Amino acid sequence: MLNHLLPVTGRYGSPLFIGLLAALLAVVTPDALYAQSYSQQAKSTAVEILDESAAQAVQQALTENLPVVLLQTSLGNLYVELYPDKAPESVKNFLTYVDDGFYDGTVFHRVIEGFMIQTGGVDLRLNIKETRAAVVNEADNGLLNEKFTVAMARTADPHSATSQFFINTADNHFLDHKEKTPTGWGYTVVGRLIAGERIAEWISKAPTGPAGPFTSDVPNTPVVVNKARRLD
Repeated sequence: MLNHLLPVTGRYGSPLFIGLLAALLAVVTPDALYAQSYSQQAKSTAVEILDESAAQAVQQALTENLPVVLLQTSLGNLYVELYPDKAPESVKNFLTYVDDGFYDGTVFHRVIEGFMIQTGGVDLRLNIKETRAAVVNEADNGLLNEKFTVAMARTADPHSATSQFFINTADNHFLDHKEKTPTGWGYTVVGRLIAGERIAEWISKAPTGPAGPFTSDVPNTPVVVNKARRLD
């Protein structure tokens, strides 16, 4: 593999040496460093997402009759409380996809550090999944696109949201509802992370690039939603 990169002779040309050199080079690539760091980070965050405060947050949401969805990702768990009183059609739509197992096996296909992480409609092969009909935009519900809120993704058509959603990893108030015009409608916030914030931050730092039909922002190492389910 390395013979075309540099001439090697004597003992430094042995298969063993070349194999060791290849292994050393492999672990200094950005993806390898990310994977290695993730492995260490996951061990520390595993305690965080199961600690007493996280359990209390989930229990508090359930006590208030707020739906809670667990997103089990390849980098750790994300817990989302939803607000059906503020975005009834959007939350109903989101929970239907959850209950149908639609999100299982999807990937975070758009990740921009300091902005947001997006998933909910693209499989491991980077194929865009077929969805149900779009839902009406409910961004005029008073909820803001603040850090760690969950909002529905859409096209330029304000009323085009289907299955895809994103987690804001910064305060993105330029996405808030301004007026009922094509450019002012904003993006419907449906919920908020109540545990797993460090996981969301970690996902946002994934090295990205072009892949499949996307010209940029796809994690080089897939970040997968292994399972999405309601908690009760």
